[in-house]
Amino acid sequence: MKKKTRKKKIIREKKGKAKAMFRAALAGERVLSNAREALDLYSRSRFGEPLEGKIYYSLVEALYLLEKKKLEIYENKKKLTREAFIERARKIEPQFWTRYCVFKDMRNRGYIVKTALKFGADFRVYDKGVKPGEEHAKWVLFPVYESSNLTWHEFAAKNRVAHSTKKKLLIAIVDDENDVTYYEIGWTRP
Repeated sequence: MKKKTRKKKIIREKKGKAKAMFRAALAGERVLSNAREALDLYSRSRFGEPLEGKIYYSLVEALYLLEKKKLEIYENKKKLTREAFIERARKIEPQFWTRYCVFKDMRNRGYIVKTALKFGADFRVYDKGVKPGEEHAKWVLFPVYESSNLTWHEFAAKNRVAHSTKKKLLIAIVDDENDVTYYEIGWTRP
């Protein structure tokens, strides 16, 4: 019986080194991979979450890695284009694009960004050079599109989440050009 082998695409990077793209599968609200390259990438850059020999990616992480040509995303054995993946992600997460703009901007600035659902926030952000598990996140991050409304009650609730988790509150405002402006909010007593 012949053993099946996976074909890997080779990409030439600027420095002339070859890197293999790895395969990942869209499975519900997550993207997962059991490729060795996925485990290596997690070890180096903390993309995804390891669980039972696989790496699970949030939808925003998966798009980021797709755009960086680190992985290819498949759904039912069909390779998804960037546009097809975004279309599916927007159906799953209505605020997907706003969240993605913020995730991409923070990652491009050198921060590690992880989901923060258990904290009641969109993301938790680790300071540059800090790996999750070694130290705690510095911020909880809430992406907001510039034309959306945020009541004082909602704002106060976000601030309470940050305060109760001993993190700083970071609000990211995404404008029509997909540029992101950040506001760090602190809790002070009069």
